[in-house]
Amino acid sequence: MSNRLGTLALVLVLVAGALWVVFGSERPAGPVGEGHPAPDFTLPQLDGDAVSLSSLRGRVVLVNFWASWCKPCEDEMPAMERLHAKLAGSDFELLAVSVDEGDDEVRAFRDRLGLHFPILRDANKSVADSYQTYRFPESWLIDRNGIVVARYIGPRDWDGTVYLERIRKLIAAK
Repeated sequence: MSNRLGTLALVLVLVAGALWVVFGSERPAGPVGEGHPAPDFTLPQLDGDAVSLSSLRGRVVLVNFWASWCKPCEDEMPAMERLHAKLAGSDFELLAVSVDEGDDEVRAFRDRLGLHFPILRDANKSVADSYQTYRFPESWLIDRNGIVVARYIGPRDWDGTVYLERIRKLIAAK
């Protein structure tokens, strides 16, 4: 009889533990992906006011997560600068989100490469985490309604025909 009570007690403890894991513990956010709303954020610019993604609703946005110590990030920056220049004045915004800890290395990187697009600061990586971005560079193309159109892992030739055409089609779709 006591053996059955011991087994029953063990089963109850295991069930209680499983219920706590399922209902009582913090669960990670669902995956961020194509067709889902892009997580909103507000981040300070390197040398300016804060920018929120929601304030850009109605525009096509490319959000690029990068770091100054990342060689592939550096390699793609000139193409991003050309993309930014080619689409200037349209309903497009490029937001380069640096995950570097300090501003000095980001400024030096920007100045060395002659970058003119907005650089936002995510030193604690909270926004990168909300996008489930852990490798750099990683970019997210977001439509006018704030919906993720594509996720790009790794560097891209952003001013190449395939990317320009895709972004221009999103801009044209009003």
